Amino acid sequence: MTALRPVLARVPGQPEAMAFLERAAERPGHAYLFAGPEGSGKRLAAAAFTAALVCHEGGCGECRDCRLALADRHPNVVLVEPEGRDIRVGDGIDDHGTARWVMARAHRTAPEPTRKVFRIEQADRLTEEAADVLLKVVEEPPPETVFLLSSARPDELPDTIRSRCQTVAFHPLAEALVVETLTAEGVDEPRARLATRLAGGNVGRARRVAVDPQGLAFRDEALAALRSARDGSGGAVVAADQLIGAAGDYRKRLGDVLEEEVAPFLDPDTGDVMEQFRAVVRRVRERHQRRERRAEREFLDWSLLALEAWYRDALLVSSGADPGWVINLDLEWGDDVSPAEATRAIAAFEEARAALADETNLNPRLVVEEAFLHVTRA
Repeated sequence: MTALRPVLARVPGQPEAMAFLERAAERPGHAYLFAGPEGSGKRLAAAAFTAALVCHEGGCGECRDCRLALADRHPNVVLVEPEGRDIRVGDGIDDHGTARWVMARAHRTAPEPTRKVFRIEQADRLTEEAADVLLKVVEEPPPETVFLLSSARPDELPDTIRSRCQTVAFHPLAEALVVETLTAEGVDEPRARLATRLAGGNVGRARRVAVDPQGLAFRDEALAALRSARDGSGGAVVAADQLIGAAGDYRKRLGDVLEEEVAPFLDPDTGDVMEQFRAVVRRVRERHQRRERRAEREFLDWSLLALEAWYRDALLVSSGADPGWVINLDLEWGDDVSPAEATRAIAAFEEARAALADETNLNPRLVVEEAFLHVTRA
């Protein structure tokens, strides 16, 4: 197999996809679709391929261009993510992150003398109208411009878009590979395995759980709330209050993250954003705003998923199943959870997660409270 350029060699567990991108980097096409499940490495691969496209050394992984591209901060790279539920059409070039805005940016001169790259995350969330607008620029792209679309649900993309992209397939990562990746980064093996199982094999989420000192906070808060909910009918209200409060605290902690991300782009003398990085800083701030808006629902989703895993483990242990299937490897298990309670609780938490995924649902607290009421009744 042909050796990969350094920046592409950083993407683990996807040899076929990376071999394809190694060949593509020599003479890139105008559009690619990275298709595969969440946590399979699509985002890392997109950033690495972007670095290979903008690097003057062909993808060294160390130069300024590579570092900025890998951090989604290169001036020639435009990253588009859903605003709310969808990627919309937009009304003009000031309507950031929309299809018309992308189209306008595509025809502008690149800030620096290298390729322009447009990355569209969760491309299946393009509205029909936005897909039609994007199609025009993908059909006739400006020179030296590459579009990278990523999706965990590629079948939901319009055929007109898919047919104009070269598809790069990504497969689910094996647990052993995710654990090996984390241990190579300095995480001790027991925590790496626990993080991998809690994250369902999603390497990005597993890394956050393993490395961040607060990485298990969502599970700890969820289990504390569960203890309240199992105390009686009034416990469900207390449990909901606890978990909603913890989600709010999580959102507040994100404020410090923004300052850290923006700091490298400020003039050390004036404290203002340096001119060449204005677009980058705007994207960082917009992404942070989106993350803040999603923060509470994201925390609640992780917490409810952790509770599902806890009840699943309790069910496995009570049935005498292979302990190798247990997710919460660091917890001890008793026999106080009946199969009926576990089954009902898992269904309630899964239903709550589905309700929270619908961003038109404006009252997450009621959703969480209802889920804990089911546990109390069980």
